[in-house]
Amino acid sequence: MSSYDQSPATGNDAVGESLDALIDLHKQSINTLLGFEKMAEKAEPSFHDVVQRFVALHSRQTSRLDQMVREMGAVPDTDGSFMGTVNRAVVTMRAIFDEIDADTMKQIRSGEEFVLAAFDRAIAASLPQDHDRALNQMKGELVSLLASPDLPD
Repeated sequence: MSSYDQSPATGNDAVGESLDALIDLHKQSINTLLGFEKMAEKAEPSFHDVVQRFVALHSRQTSRLDQMVREMGAVPDTDGSFMGTVNRAVVTMRAIFDEIDADTMKQIRSGEEFVLAAFDRAIAASLPQDHDRALNQMKGELVSLLASPDLPD
């Protein structure tokens, strides 16, 4: 499926805006996951475990966000957006001219700022309380991973 289907019309603009913020976060998460999956294919052996930690986190979170979008009455897009394609292309090009290794952490941290901003928008969007708790927990997991002392600088 290439687009989100918001079939159940609620007539409530606040619900629509909340759902839009959740959909945007889901799409951002898919795009990020696609980039990390490509990075896992290209990473140097010494950096592969680090990349796999991000793949695992974004995979779990994307699945949970998919479920949350469904619970709010929409059918999630599982393909991501054009940015997912861009993320994969950037990783592929970098692997041609440079190694995907610890030096990549600066770009990873920069990219994750977009995901954290999408979490902030979704958290501010007045979602159901259980969704809000889940989003705060997921954001905390990402913040913790980024702050992990065993990640390269």
